[in-house]
Amino acid sequence: MAQATPNADIPVLTDAVEDDGGAAFPSQADTLIAELQTHLAASAFALAERLLQEALAEMEVSVHERVTAQLRQELPELIDSVLRRHLGAADDEQE
Repeated sequence: MAQATPNADIPVLTDAVEDDGGAAFPSQADTLIAELQTHLAASAFALAERLLQEALAEMEVSVHERVTAQLRQELPELIDSVLRRHLGAADDEQE
């Protein structure tokens, strides 16, 4: 088995730390971009929430109107059939 010889081209951990380039603090442009991203995301989420609430309110009104119309149409017939069944059974008992 051959022994590996040290190669000068392979960086050592201390070399990588020394070549950091001073990028420890974000630049002013990076900070501005981060602030803008935060503001844009918050504004977009607020808009989406408002639009969803408006859409839900419109759907609620639509469903309410449809259910009310259907009840107006079907309830009188339902009441009539139940009363006739009940009163018909009562009439049969009296005879």
